[in-house]
Amino acid sequence: MKQHRSDAHTDRHKSYVPSERRAIDRTPLAFGLMYSGLDDTDVIMGDGTAIDLSPTVLGIRGNQPVKTGMDLTLFLYLPDKEEPLFIIQGQVAWASGHQFGIRLEQGTARERNRLHRFLRTISQHTRRSGII
Repeated sequence: MKQHRSDAHTDRHKSYVPSERRAIDRTPLAFGLMYSGLDDTDVIMGDGTAIDLSPTVLGIRGNQPVKTGMDLTLFLYLPDKEEPLFIIQGQVAWASGHQFGIRLEQGTARERNRLHRFLRTISQHTRRSGII
């Protein structure tokens, strides 16, 4: 039987997936959200779960399918016990079934600060827990 020689370069990058084009690390998490938008003339309203987050991109698993390029309005139920974070506009960057990624458009300074504060808190917690 022919032996397969392992390529060290390939072994180092087993977790690399060619379709992953992330330029910014995202924090894996789970919290509830609602989203709405227009698909041609139909209004789409869905509930979902955030699955990862960065300051500019949000990964979602939702109950209503969306299309790439759609603009969505989001209500994020962050676990910080404050009122939902309202994102007036995000654009669907990719969609596959009920999972999709949203490019978060520039919001108000208050929204950006709260999102950054939340990400910093989550990042500190995961480091202390030894998750990352």
